[in-house]
Order: sequence, then structure tokens, then C-alpha cells
Amino acid sequence: MGDLREPLRDLIECGLPQALEVMGERWSFMILRASFNGLKHFEEFLSELGIARNILSNRLAKLVEHGILKREPCADDRRKIEYRLTEKGFDLLPAMVALRQWGQKYGSEQVIEDPVLVDEHDRLPIGPVSILAHDGRILGPQDLLLVRPANLGKRADGSVATPGAGLGIGLGRGDVVDLATAKAAAAG
Repeated sequence: MGDLREPLRDLIECGLPQALEVMGERWSFMILRASFNGLKHFEEFLSELGIARNILSNRLAKLVEHGILKREPCADDRRKIEYRLTEKGFDLLPAMVALRQWGQKYGSEQVIEDPVLVDEHDRLPIGPVSILAHDGRILGPQDLLLVRPANLGKRADGSVATPGAGLGIGLGRGDVVDLATAKAAAAG
């Protein structure tokens, strides 16, 4: 990833240690997965996950404290509490799917996916989670480079890039881009 390296000893210069501080534990991920599957009540988590009551209570409190879940009174019984995903919690979905796919590919046991995670539009299995460039290109490890903030957009040849300028596109949720067509249109 180039000559520049992240300051690996300095835990506050990277988002990964901060994320692991909140999520770097099995039960937190299992609670998050259960939340994505529609579970909301303490007793549901307890029975579905087979987790000890004290551990569940601790993990739910931590996820609420960090803004991943929010506690809300149940609409039909104000004495009961529901745990609902926040926007911050929903933003963990790509990481959860990537970890799931990695486990299916490299786990010690063969995992037969049932049910299968699909795209709602055509009900076909989703593709692998990928790292995308600003213009939608799929990137591999050889395509990644660390640069200082002052050098963002400065190419090796000295020219300056602007996000989406090369293809005239910006990607949004659910966008589909035919890169060959977009490149041809940008070329003239």
C-alpha cells in the first residue's frame, strides 16, 4: 500500500481500534445480527441467542451507550423496552455482511447458507462486499495507497483528480453503474 504507513502504535489515528472498542467481541456482533433480523426485546435476544442474562444486559447497554442501538418504550406496552438500530447501527451492515461472507469462504466448516441473503429487487444472492473507488470501480489490495490529507486527489503524474469527474457520475444507495458505458460517454 505504498511507502506511507499508518501509525500502528497510535490507537487514536485510525477508526479500526475505535470500532473494535465497541464491536470487537462476539456477543456484540450476534446481538447486532439479531437486530438486523428484527429482534427488539430483551427476552427475544435472550431466548434466540442463548446468551447469559448478565452478558446480554452488559452488551445491550454498551451498544446503546455507543449509539448503535437505542432504547425505546414499546408502543403497545410502555413498561417494556425495545432496542432498535440507529443510523449508526445500520451503517455496520456492510461490515457484518463482509464478515459473514468471509466466514462462509474461509470458516473451518462448510457453511450452507439457508436462508440466503438476496437483493430484494430480483431475489438473487448478493455479490461479495467490495471496496469501491469514488467512481464505482472495484478495488483490490494492489489499488490501495495511503496518502496525507494534503495530498488527496494529487496523482503520481502531478495532475489533480476530483471525485466522479472522470466518469461524470456519483454513486448513491442502490445505484447500478455500467463502467464501460460511463467511460465511453466520458471519452466523448
